[in-house]
Amino acid sequence: MSSFQLNLNPLKEPLGFIKIASIFAFATCGGFKGKTEILVSCAKEPENKTITAAFGYPFRLNEASFQTPQDVTVCGVDWKKYVLIGDYSSSAQFYVTFAVFVFLYCIAALLLYVGYTNLYRDSRKLTMTDFVITIVVTFLWLVSTSAWAKALTDIKSATGSHIVQELKPCNLQGVVCQFVSVTSMGSLNVSVIFGFLNMILWGGNAWFVYKETSFHSPSNTSTSQGGIPPPTGI
Repeated sequence: MSSFQLNLNPLKEPLGFIKIASIFAFATCGGFKGKTEILVSCAKEPENKTITAAFGYPFRLNEASFQTPQDVTVCGVDWKKYVLIGDYSSSAQFYVTFAVFVFLYCIAALLLYVGYTNLYRDSRKLTMTDFVITIVVTFLWLVSTSAWAKALTDIKSATGSHIVQELKPCNLQGVVCQFVSVTSMGSLNVSVIFGFLNMILWGGNAWFVYKETSFHSPSNTSTSQGGIPPPTGI
């Protein structure tokens, strides 16, 4: 077992610094909190009231009920009984959980690259395992990010102006609902961008990991000898 020897050179190579990009993927999604607001008016009450539905990760919108100012009844309706539509927790949690696992793997891989460089490059099992994991992670970035991108599109629709048409109290006679605003989802858009960016980076990183495996070693040996393969014995 090789002893720990600090070597920062792998961080300067694509093999090392590409993995750092994975750190930012889950942070932009997991901590999101937002709300959507509707202005309600009716003949029974002289002042308009704003009702709010707060939502966030993991985006179980069907549990996000509407709240009124100071919990008062607005237009004779108990708004707490009404919630947003949709449960997108499976896609969101899949994306965030996968990104966290990738983050942990990146820490372990970077520790191996920086502290045990010779052990990593001299071991066929370690380089092959790293190569296989890189291929699998690239594919799962595509799957998880695509699922999350579709869920995000549905979340925007479920929390946007369409909710006025979906809420039953807004269709009652004498009740007028007007969509006011919804929290900007710019950070969620960034999380999707980071997901696809990581897919591209990990796909490119597969080549650099492959160069460390035994599959690529013979070509290196042949090149160093002017393209002439070593003689074989009988």
